[in-house]
Amino acid sequence: MVHLLTPEHLKSSNTVSLAKRLLGKHLVLKNGEAHMITEVEAYDGPDDLACHASRGRTKRTEVLFSPGGIWYVYLIYGMHEMLNLVTGPQDYPAAILIRGLEGISGPGRLTRALNIDRRFNGLEATPQIGLHIEDRGTKIVRKRIKTTPRIGIDYAGPIWSQKPYRFLLT
Repeated sequence: MVHLLTPEHLKSSNTVSLAKRLLGKHLVLKNGEAHMITEVEAYDGPDDLACHASRGRTKRTEVLFSPGGIWYVYLIYGMHEMLNLVTGPQDYPAAILIRGLEGISGPGRLTRALNIDRRFNGLEATPQIGLHIEDRGTKIVRKRIKTTPRIGIDYAGPIWSQKPYRFLLT
């Protein structure tokens, strides 16, 4: 049975826990194309030095301070769009980077393959905007979830770069 995860379902005061629960859910496009989420990373709050919001509110990061259930899409290295789901309550910046889908590894590759770009930035994760998340009943057993530090965030220092906030299916 397919269950739409509304923006209300995608809000959480525990971003790390929600990140794990997104594994096995499906990212769905307007045309009905769906891909199972297989890899994510959590970015949790203003103290998380790997989170863009740790440097404060800017035009780019304002969306992170919105209520959860909306998309945060930004350009990195001038060439890769990154798809994140904002999760925190109003004024608490937290998000989950969608790093991989079944058959597509890497956050830049997945946005390129699915034609996801900044036009989704700040929009609710709903079918009406053409990008949402569904629970299609896939059961993920705990032993299939591998936990590691996040990738490519050495700039966040030894404490934050080593937080076990990356989750992937094995």
